[in-house]
This record gives sequence, C-alpha cells and structure tokens, in this order.
Amino acid sequence: MRQFHVTPVLAMSLLATTMLLTSCGSDSTTVTNRLVPPAQEEADLKRALDAGAISQSEYEEQLEKVRSGD
Repeated sequence: MRQFHVTPVLAMSLLATTMLLTSCGSDSTTVTNRLVPPAQEEADLKRALDAGAISQSEYEEQLEKVRSGD
C-alpha cells in the first residue's frame, strides 16, 4: 500500500484552493440578528456614527433597514 505524505505547502495550497472554489459563484448573504431589539440596534448605530466607525450615509442606510425590518 502506498502512503501519501502531505507537506505543509501542499496542505496550504489545498486549503487556499478549496476556499477559492467554495466562494466562486456564491451569492452574498446578509444575516439579520433578530435577538437585538430595534431600539438597541438604533442606539448601536448612533454610537458607531459618533465614534466615527461609520459615515453619515452608512448610518442613514442602516437606520432605514432597521426601521423597515429588513
């Protein structure tokens, strides 16, 4: 019986190839956390805006999503 030896370079190459192939053609998926109440999401968004983590336009876009239930 012949043994197959996997070198670290081969293992990393296989891993990278697998990751690339599984991401090809996949649709973008957005997960919405329904465990956080909308009021908390709005407060978190405001905090992110005030901290400079998101722009005003990102804040408004996300706020509308929260309020529309998307």
